Amino acid sequence: MKSARQTAFEILNKIQRDESYSNLALDSSLDRAEIDIKDKRFVSALVYGVTERRITLDYNLSLYLSQPLKKLKPQVLTALRLGAYQILFMDKIPDSAAVNESVKLVKKNGAAFASGLVNAVLHKIAVNGLRTDGSMSVNFSAPEWLCKMWSESYGKESAEKLLEASFGAVENTLRVNTTKTNTDELCDILFEEGFRCEKNNTVENSLTVKSGGAIHKTRAYRDGLFHVQDTASQLCCKALAVHDGETVVDVCAAPGGKTFTLSELMHNTGEVVSCDIYPQRLKLIGDGAERLGLNNIRTVQNDGSEFNSSLPQADKILCDVPCSGLGVIRKKPEIRFKKSEEVDKLADLQYSILCVSSRYLKIGGKLVYSTCSLNPEENENIINKFLAEHKNFKSVRVLPELERYAEDTDYLTLMPHIHGCDGFFVSCVERVK
Repeated sequence: MKSARQTAFEILNKIQRDESYSNLALDSSLDRAEIDIKDKRFVSALVYGVTERRITLDYNLSLYLSQPLKKLKPQVLTALRLGAYQILFMDKIPDSAAVNESVKLVKKNGAAFASGLVNAVLHKIAVNGLRTDGSMSVNFSAPEWLCKMWSESYGKESAEKLLEASFGAVENTLRVNTTKTNTDELCDILFEEGFRCEKNNTVENSLTVKSGGAIHKTRAYRDGLFHVQDTASQLCCKALAVHDGETVVDVCAAPGGKTFTLSELMHNTGEVVSCDIYPQRLKLIGDGAERLGLNNIRTVQNDGSEFNSSLPQADKILCDVPCSGLGVIRKKPEIRFKKSEEVDKLADLQYSILCVSSRYLKIGGKLVYSTCSLNPEENENIINKFLAEHKNFKSVRVLPELERYAEDTDYLTLMPHIHGCDGFFVSCVERVK
């Protein structure tokens, strides 16, 4: 049987090698791992912790290495990061255990030649503790371009709060399938399955999981009583203000969470046309709809950047476009290692999808443009450009009851440190002619 540290070691190598999302790699490996629940939690803490603190860890390691980190064998670097994370950020792990277990990892994984190096470097880190150069980048383990962009966009104080909020475990938030149950009933059902949940104070028909195990393995999940969905995504759906019997198009729908919520808000009436460019992702939506018992959902393979005359004229449109994901770093910490040029390329595609999507909207209909990014270039700049070039649309104030982080605006930027959810941008426009 593999140890917890060996399991974490293999997952981290896979994330680095395949550029996988940590949550997907972790879930896949833990489903197969023959370790108990306590060890699974330890593995999760190690994988997420090492990934989100990588820049800080690498800075500290570099202080005691005579060669650049990029010249180290991958298995050596992973073992060093694992050891350094335990020493610097896990108070309950004895330094000696962190050092010794990291040495065992390199010996077991074809790098015995580096055991002395690993031992020496980690001993120095244990003696000297956490070091920093005082920069925001090293302090908060974020690339310099992201620190600069958030500081310029939201101010240094907000940028630091955003970065601080990107660390640590995130509680699961559930969307109650109101076509089958209600919040109180689901709370009781999950309690019987070993989960403690509380009502979400920000959005109705939602629960926050406070304790328990793998929520997707419950009978309640199999019976379609809920789907997992962050508060921000639920608020995005609420902003569209759908009604029973309407025709709604979800332009970039996969993996389908917002489609499901819209369907439930419409009480399984009307039609939700759920679109994605990839057939295999449409299957995920179809399977989810079947599990939830939602039969007003129709999946359509469609490229959102190209007009499709077969799509219906819609009362409401959700245009949740592909984005950098900078608002969900706390769930997918490897996003912080994206290159700035990767982010810069997205704006043209986002604007194209928005313009095409608007052509499906009836006069008097509403369209929500949203991203899970905190980057004005993907958010305010896109919708402002659209309104300037499309005089037949006007801006609609989004969820006025919610706190704005800055100036009074129709748009809503959800901040993790303010709203307790994913970072998200939500705007709404109405077609007036």
